[in-house]
Amino acid sequence: MTTEKSEPQKNKITVAPSGLGKKQVKKDNGKGKGKKRLAGLSRWLHIYLSMVSFTILLFFAVSGLTLNHADWFTSGKEVVTKDSGSVSLKWVNQPDTNKINKLQIVEFFRGKHEVKGALSDFRIDDRELSLTFNGPGYLADSFIDRETGKYELTTTRFGAVAVINDLHKGRDSGKAWSWIIDISAVLMTLVSISGIILICFIKKKRLSGFIIAAVGTVICYLIYKLFVP
Repeated sequence: MTTEKSEPQKNKITVAPSGLGKKQVKKDNGKGKGKKRLAGLSRWLHIYLSMVSFTILLFFAVSGLTLNHADWFTSGKEVVTKDSGSVSLKWVNQPDTNKINKLQIVEFFRGKHEVKGALSDFRIDDRELSLTFNGPGYLADSFIDRETGKYELTTTRFGAVAVINDLHKGRDSGKAWSWIIDISAVLMTLVSISGIILICFIKKKRLSGFIIAAVGTVICYLIYKLFVP
């Protein structure tokens, strides 16, 4: 018997066109680096913006609850303080009401009675002057007799919960607090957007995350549509 030896099969090697593989690798690496940078930036923003805005976001969350359920949180009885006295007749008994120094009268009450809050109303009629000061959870009213210079001052403090609720609404809280509300709104928006971008890079949680977000959105819309008058 003769045994025929089979010739070894030669490996077939297909050579890609010159430079094709390198270009493809460079292209893929460029996309990968861009995604990693976006994911890293989103993670950084989400973490540090959350930390920066932690206190103010917690405040608006808690105050939203106290505002929506005022009957659950009693801040105690209103504290009403009454004072009386007199001011110089030169300040109030002027035939020409334009010559009445309003700032001087306001500063008198701030200095002597420690009235706080912003001046919300200053009225002058033939017989008396009236001043109203408003602040978060705070109200002060004063009436001055123009003929005698005598006045009565009533100060009302509505308690801690009232202060929190007024700050949440931005009521009588001044320009600086208005900026705080605007900044917190921007921070909440950035935290939300960065969270959405971040979950896009978590493959195992991406689909379920978007489903939960969609379900939450639909639930809010249905509650508004069906139950809000």
